[in-house]
Amino acid sequence: MKILVIGGTNFIGPHVIRHLCQLGHEVTVFHRGQTIAELPTNVRQIFGDTLHLQKFKSQFEEIAPQIVVDMILLTEQDAVALMNTFKGIAKRVVAISSIDVYRAYSVLLGQESEVISVPLTENSPLRQQLYPFREMPERPLNTPIDYEKILVERVVMSEPTLPGTIVRLPMVYGSNDPLRRLHPYLQRIDDNRPVIILEESLAQWRGAYGYVENVAYAVALAICHEEASDRVYHVADREALSEAERIDKIGQLTGWQGQVLAVPKEKFPTEWKLTVNPKQHWLIDSSRIREELGYTEVVFPDEALLKTIYWERANPPKNSHQSAFPWLLDYATEDAIWCCN
Repeated sequence: MKILVIGGTNFIGPHVIRHLCQLGHEVTVFHRGQTIAELPTNVRQIFGDTLHLQKFKSQFEEIAPQIVVDMILLTEQDAVALMNTFKGIAKRVVAISSIDVYRAYSVLLGQESEVISVPLTENSPLRQQLYPFREMPERPLNTPIDYEKILVERVVMSEPTLPGTIVRLPMVYGSNDPLRRLHPYLQRIDDNRPVIILEESLAQWRGAYGYVENVAYAVALAICHEEASDRVYHVADREALSEAERIDKIGQLTGWQGQVLAVPKEKFPTEWKLTVNPKQHWLIDSSRIREELGYTEVVFPDEALLKTIYWERANPPKNSHQSAFPWLLDYATEDAIWCCN
């Protein structure tokens, strides 16, 4: 098939593109040219900004892609522009979404109080409040204030002449992870800390993660299977570890001799506050994509963590701010609690 990927040069996209090329598809990537990615040599590139998508319509008509994959849809306006541009050109759109669309995410953020049962399915209730990052002083990755995947999905799935497929992603880790999800723990391990202290409810919290190469393979399957039309899919690691178990696993793989210590909130400093509700777990059921599209992990869990650890150590962040990981304590406070525990 002829496939057009919008975005696709940063974190997950290059892996998606490589999977598609290995399967023999003809891939064109539309991007701004600001990120240099190692792509297969036969991949065609068009440089442009999605803010001006319509200006490139004649080039898209020349390419005549059957499938358009948008890796960077963030707002309702983005989705409207995408669908208006490719109506009459493409046969299907695949949009990358997030499990932050669910009501459980509002509970996790403390915006709603009633805990939702997990694992979440593709039919679980969505958030009632739109724009989850609007009130945050610091939005993740500087996402726009009108970021809203619920509205993106609604637009993509409501165009009768251009069918859509939605892939909702979990917390994705791996090489080039812009959020450095392993870094706060790995830094402590590499500093040979004797303990990593977590508030006990956070230590027990379970969230849905996915390794980047596995997530990309799932996206490639959703692109290549015609039966994925008009469907919504989850993808996530099959094994859902608690946060304490996750740190323990990283410690085992790195030979760390320390321990994870779960401590009651009363033993934390009075000014310390947990900014999420850990009673709300954030787990998803990924059986639909496994059963319908034959998805299975292409990289096993230990290898996935080892590859991520290797990249994290080879690429330390230029700046590491404690405020980015507010659930962790500074070393002096951690030592004081450990000594008294």
